[in-house]
Amino acid sequence: MKSLPIVFCGLFATLALSWAGILWQGQKQLGGLQPMSELYAIDPISNAARIESPQKDEPRHPEEPVGLAQQGKAQYISLGCVYCHTQQVRSQGRGADFERGWGNRQSVPRDYIRQERVLLGSSRTGPDLADFGQRIDSVNQLHAHLYNPQSEAPGSTMPPYAFLYQKRKIALNGEKSAGAIEFRDGFGPAEGYEIVPTRRAVALAAYLQSLKLDYSLPEARLPEKP
Repeated sequence: MKSLPIVFCGLFATLALSWAGILWQGQKQLGGLQPMSELYAIDPISNAARIESPQKDEPRHPEEPVGLAQQGKAQYISLGCVYCHTQQVRSQGRGADFERGWGNRQSVPRDYIRQERVLLGSSRTGPDLADFGQRIDSVNQLHAHLYNPQSEAPGSTMPPYAFLYQKRKIALNGEKSAGAIEFRDGFGPAEGYEIVPTRRAVALAAYLQSLKLDYSLPEARLPEKP
């Protein structure tokens, strides 16, 4: 019994050191990651990436979302989109992300270094959105989908977000408001009315359009264009 405190302290120290080692190793591997220009080279000795021809106006990736896109991220979180959509394109052989057209390259840790809150998601009830901005054809299509998913994706299990939009009477001269949604036949409002995005919907759409993996990184390069 006298040795019980010693055993307890030893066990506690072992667990604490193991946990600290995990944190230290993660910080060592990921903590120093920085945005990169696409003009980089790999150092043959350290195997680290370095910018090859730095220029003042050369963009560094990933870029930080600003303005409406940043506001839209807050909407994305508050609406619970993260529970049904991931933002992580898996490598080939680890799922069918490439076959589904969810991205042209896999996601890597450097893609997330600008994000205060990383929205990897918890399940894939819906498609992965890491590269969604390159898949959407138009902002009108996106708003129509958010207002009534069945209008753009028949059979979708996504709930409608009609509360992000306003239903208005069309002006007497018949001219629709700027930004009014054009729907496919059978999905629009009653004759004489229009559906207009609120600021929340505009911000959410801006955020979704900003989600793009359209740049190469040392860890994951885009495929060469034919």
